[in-house]
Amino acid sequence: MTQSISKKKPSFPVNDILREYLIYYGREIMLPVQYDDLLRFDSAIPIYDKNGKDTLWEMALYNTNDQHLLHEGLKQIYSILKTEGDSSVHKHLHVERVDYCTFGNSHPFRIKIVNNFNDNYDYFYIKRADASRIYGLELEHILSPSRINYFVNEATLVEEHIAGIPGDQFIQFYLNNPEFNKVRIAKELVKFNERCFVRLLGDMRSYNYVFDITPDFEEVQFRIRAIDFDQQSYEGRKNLYLPQFFKENYALVLLVQELLSAENIEQYQQEERSLIVRRMKAAGKQLNALLESMEADTISKPEKVLQLKSELAEFYKDDQFLQCKTMGALVRYSLECVGK
Repeated sequence: MTQSISKKKPSFPVNDILREYLIYYGREIMLPVQYDDLLRFDSAIPIYDKNGKDTLWEMALYNTNDQHLLHEGLKQIYSILKTEGDSSVHKHLHVERVDYCTFGNSHPFRIKIVNNFNDNYDYFYIKRADASRIYGLELEHILSPSRINYFVNEATLVEEHIAGIPGDQFIQFYLNNPEFNKVRIAKELVKFNERCFVRLLGDMRSYNYVFDITPDFEEVQFRIRAIDFDQQSYEGRKNLYLPQFFKENYALVLLVQELLSAENIEQYQQEERSLIVRRMKAAGKQLNALLESMEADTISKPEKVLQLKSELAEFYKDDQFLQCKTMGALVRYSLECVGK
C-alpha cells in the first residue's frame, strides 16, 4: 500500500507553446503583484491549529510602506478571480493575512480576504508558475466535474481556493458519521481513482484532495476534488497515479472492499470514463491544443517516462504506449484508450 513519491520534484518553466495556449484561452493576464513581491517580508510568525499543532504555514509580516501597496494589489487580484477585475467589489474588502508555506515543493502564499460588512472570508493562493501544475489545473478544468479558476503572469501563478473538507480530516472526523451513506463515499473514491488514473494525476494522498459535501433531499452527495496538481504526469510508477494504493487512503479503500461488489466497481469506473469521453468531445479543440503543448514539453525525467510507459503497456496489454516519447504523449494515449 505504501508508495514512494519523489521528495523534491523540480519546477518546470512555462515554454513558448504553453504560453501561447494560456494567452489564447485567457489564462495569461497582467497581475499587480508577483510571487517575488511577496517574498520580501521582514519576518514571519508560525501558525498553529486549534490543538496547538504546527500547520507548517507562517504569517508573513511586511513593513508598513510595502504592506499598503501590496494589499491593494492583492485585492485587485481577488477581484480578477471573482469579478473579472471589477474594482468596485473590493472596496469593502481587506487583506487580513498573508501566509507562507514552508512545506512541499511550491512554497505557496495563501491570502486571506475578509468582507468588512459581514466578516465573511475567502482565500486564494499565489505560487511560482510550474508547467506541471498548470497542465494539471487545465486537465482538471477540462476533464473533471469541477471548473478551476486560475491565472498566470510570467513566473507567477494565482489560484482560487478549492473549498471542502481536507481528505485526512474527513477520514479522521467525518467518515463514521452515522448520517452519511458510506456507499456513496465508496462510490466517489472509485470514480475519483479512475479520473486520476486516466489523466495521470499523481500523489493523491488524503491531504492533497478535499471532500465537497452537498445536501440532496434525504441524504448528502460527496465529491472528491484534487487540490494539489504538482505531480501531474511526473512519476514513473503506475500505482502512484492510483489513490487506492496510498496508505493515507486505506480507510476509504476498506469501505470500497466492504460495500461494493466487483460489478459495482466496474459499473462506476465505466460511468466515470463515459463522462470523461463526453468532456473530451465537448472541449475537443482546446484539449488537443493543450496536449500538443504537453507532448512537446519536458515535465519529467527520461527514466520516469520509460518506466511509466512500460508499466502502462503491461497494464493495458497495449504496446502502443511504448511508442510514446513524453509524458504528454502518454496522457494523450491514455485518454484515447478511454474512448475505445
